[in-house]
Amino acid sequence: MGLNDPQWGGGRKNDGPPDLEDLLRKLNAKVANLLNNNNGTPPTDNGGPRSPVGRGGLGLILAVVALVWLGSGFYIVKEGQRGVVLRFGKKVDLSEAGLRWHLPSPLETVEIVNMSQVRTVEVGYRDNVKNKQLQESLMLTDDENIIDVQFAVQYALSDAADYLFNNSLPRDKEAQAMATNTLVRQVAETAIREIVGKSKMDFVLYQGREEVADAAKRLMQQTLDRYKSGIRISNLTMQNAQPPEQVQAAFDDAVKAGQDRERQKNEGQAYANDVVPRAKGNAARLMQEAEGYKQRVIATAEGDTSRFRQILVEYEKAPAVTKERMYLDMMQQVMSNVSKVMVDQKNGNSLLYLPLDKLVETSRNQAAAPAETAAPVAAPAAAPADSTSRTRADNPLTRDREARP
Repeated sequence: MGLNDPQWGGGRKNDGPPDLEDLLRKLNAKVANLLNNNNGTPPTDNGGPRSPVGRGGLGLILAVVALVWLGSGFYIVKEGQRGVVLRFGKKVDLSEAGLRWHLPSPLETVEIVNMSQVRTVEVGYRDNVKNKQLQESLMLTDDENIIDVQFAVQYALSDAADYLFNNSLPRDKEAQAMATNTLVRQVAETAIREIVGKSKMDFVLYQGREEVADAAKRLMQQTLDRYKSGIRISNLTMQNAQPPEQVQAAFDDAVKAGQDRERQKNEGQAYANDVVPRAKGNAARLMQEAEGYKQRVIATAEGDTSRFRQILVEYEKAPAVTKERMYLDMMQQVMSNVSKVMVDQKNGNSLLYLPLDKLVETSRNQAAAPAETAAPVAAPAAAPADSTSRTRADNPLTRDREARP
């Protein structure tokens, strides 16, 4: 195998590179002769001994075997995976993604763990919520009611070494996945039973479903971390929560009654929201009107008092004139609200001043009334001869009062 050996091109400088296939053929022939030698003598080409060639073939075989054994230590870690290198079963290295090498077996081995894969475990059902697993889904609440809870858990691996060393896992990959799913399912069932056992039935079925799921997720993670399982819970979803099928009809009736109660409460609240503001507005209006009436009465009383005092002063000065003026003012107020006309004929005054506008208005009002209740309107053109009343226009006292300053 030296450089001057004609077989490796050392003695042929201008003949080109050696034939690789010919070299391999000769190498195979030498290995075959070495293995087929039954009496322990070195193989020969023409029957003569050639021990140097036999020793070289054995060394070549050992070199090839050593290269193959060392080459078996190369391995590839894909993205999202971790390689745990074990030396006689003890962890010595944790490799990242890429081409890696370790001491060949049996000195060292490597375990490839998929860290990015998200796995799902179903509790209370399998593949479909209708395919129930009652031994997992039936749970007892704090108010001693039984409910059927079904949920799904998604998880991934967080620590490859803890996952391999702290869990009782078989060597087969599929068996490892099944064992891990069983572990997570048992922890999830334990956590959700503890949370449901501390909660009321209505809270779990309706307003507290998200809170129950979050609390169960936290409890699961605490349990797995306490055992250093190397598992991380990514999500817990409540798929279904309902009473058992045996009492479903009665429970639906109770739910419907509760919904009717809420509807009636809402309707009553809506009616109250409509009536109460209006009542408060009317009350405020009445209060304002009463306050205004109060102020008006007080002001009127104060004005009447002031006017009476002024009249009293004038009365003390001229009692007769003041009496006459007070009488005339009162008669004016009284007669202004009367629809009849009083005529005095003692003075022989034939000229009458009638309030024609009031008479016409009275006639129209009577004509608009129903026919059976309407009464004819007679103009009071004359009065009895012995009447002592007369019109305000013909009253000399009135004319005298209006003429006074």
